[in-house]
Formats: sequence, C-alpha cells, structure tokens
Amino acid sequence: MCQITSNPYSDPRVIVLTNADFRTGSLHLTSYARPGKLFTANQTLIVAEVGHLTDEAFARLVNAVIDSLRASLPP
Repeated sequence: MCQITSNPYSDPRVIVLTNADFRTGSLHLTSYARPGKLFTANQTLIVAEVGHLTDEAFARLVNAVIDSLRASLPP
C-alpha cells in the first residue's frame, strides 16, 4: 500500500490526487500519495474502499513508486 494523506509533508515526490483522478468515488480533500511511504497491511485492517483511480492517475502513481525504488538503489 501507499500512504495517501491530506498533507504533502514537503515530500518532493508526492502525487497530487483530486476528484478528477478518480474513475469512481472520491476523496473529501485534495490528497497526496507518497510513493516513498510504502507498507503492507492485512486485508482485515481495510475499513472501506473510497474509489478507483483513473488509468492515468494509477499509472502516474505506479511510475512514481518505481522511480522512488530506483532512487534508493546504490549507484
């Protein structure tokens, strides 16, 4: 999973998510996905599904995660 928050925390890698980025559903506020903040979670911890990203927004997020992982590799 990738952290999504309403605060960008001065993270230079944030991906801005607005309601236009959702194929279905929405978030209450403009939000920020933080591709450098990845974590695992048990499915039982998921309380609700708020929506689905558009293909374009999902691709932006996946590419940002890949870039973040590549940036952490040694030269």
